[in-house]
Amino acid sequence: MKFEGQNSAAASAPSDHVLESRLLALKSYGRHSYASLTDAQGNYLQVAGGGVTCMVESFNVSTSTRLRAFHDKPSPVFPDGTVLAFGAGELRLKSDEWFHASAVVEIFLCFRHGRGYPDTVHWRPAPKI
Repeated sequence: MKFEGQNSAAASAPSDHVLESRLLALKSYGRHSYASLTDAQGNYLQVAGGGVTCMVESFNVSTSTRLRAFHDKPSPVFPDGTVLAFGAGELRLKSDEWFHASAVVEIFLCFRHGRGYPDTVHWRPAPKI
């Protein structure tokens, strides 16, 4: 596994602690606003934003499919179409695509350890960029 983040040194085989601390340090503004975790086959998870404004996507190499995570509780604060602005640009999200950083940590740890994702996390095709 390789963990990479905006303005951060890449970490090969990062520990759970390193993943957690770096993911929790992300902000949707400033020097650290996105990161990714890639396995040996090239599949990856990526997160943009930070704190209570995170978006998570996955990419599967064998199917060339990029999926966006969503959950069971749409945000009353961020309606469909709200823009997430971060270091690599802007994305429009649906109200159920906003994640708290603590949920992002759990998703990344599941990916790292090859476990199933939490029952509250679902996936749909990511919008074309």
